[in-house]
Amino acid sequence: MKTKLISKIILHKLAKFTFVLGGVTVLTFIILSYSPIDPIRAYIGADMLVVSEEQKEAIADYWGINDSKWQQFINWFSAIIQGDFGTSLLYRQDVLTIIKERFTASIWLMGTAWVLSGIVGFTFGLLAGMKEGSWIDWIIKNYCYLIASTPAFWVGILLVMCFSVWLPIFPVGLAAPIGMESENVTILDRIYHLVLPVLTLTIVGVANIALHTREKLIELLKSPYIRFARAQGLSGFRLIGNHAIRNISLPAISLHFASFGHLFGGAILAEQVFSYPGLGTTIVQAGLQSDVPLLLGIVIFSTIFVFLGNVLADILYVIVDPRMRESEAG
Repeated sequence: MKTKLISKIILHKLAKFTFVLGGVTVLTFIILSYSPIDPIRAYIGADMLVVSEEQKEAIADYWGINDSKWQQFINWFSAIIQGDFGTSLLYRQDVLTIIKERFTASIWLMGTAWVLSGIVGFTFGLLAGMKEGSWIDWIIKNYCYLIASTPAFWVGILLVMCFSVWLPIFPVGLAAPIGMESENVTILDRIYHLVLPVLTLTIVGVANIALHTREKLIELLKSPYIRFARAQGLSGFRLIGNHAIRNISLPAISLHFASFGHLFGGAILAEQVFSYPGLGTTIVQAGLQSDVPLLLGIVIFSTIFVFLGNVLADILYVIVDPRMRESEAG
């Protein structure tokens, strides 16, 4: 029953994803097609005055810029179906190769921050829920409200000022020491440069999970079976560990999976602040240079990334909550 239901959810989500991806792709292509940035100028760069008009026209014909917008979309979409995402105008490389390289760097940043923010947020939520109405609850709750309305780039700038300028403990940015060849960069070097970007995403990522866990725990502590457990003499962490952790942890994990979109958006801002060579920095550079093939490739990839997070969240909800199974089955 559960396996069939999960298969049904996946098929339903795939159907919705097809329409969403199609709409996002078409809308993004239309917006980029009418960008004021000249793609020929972006491709040639500083040699714009040296290149002749005939060469510029040849470049435009090669990239299909002179074709109609509809024809450009048909050509691009036909290539996408065959697995060809095109060549980046900015990096002169295959789009999929660039996405793979930059996402490998970003996944270390996003993955570490995602795990840490989940652990810290869940712990904060437990403490606030157990001490409802106390000064601990007041501090954690107001901290979460403040962080929820604070952009990631502002937190990143504060961390740079504190720990790179005033207290020169960590590097200002980048993913490795300046001037060092990639084969000489150690794991410790990469971790050292990851500390501040990860700390930025962790700080801004704890709010939702902490507030959700707090509310769930407060609601659970008022339930009849918790009152019965208290009547039997259980209290404090023993009560929470035996009767509450499982009931509030799995829904919190599901919520955390659903935050992939927020995590990706925060990573873009954090990577800009720290000049971290990940997917976020790449999409900003591609946008400024009107690199349409690379932008469209990243849009498709990020849409799939967020979709996977939402699907995992829905599956976990069904596994954890019997009421969700009944609702989906109905």
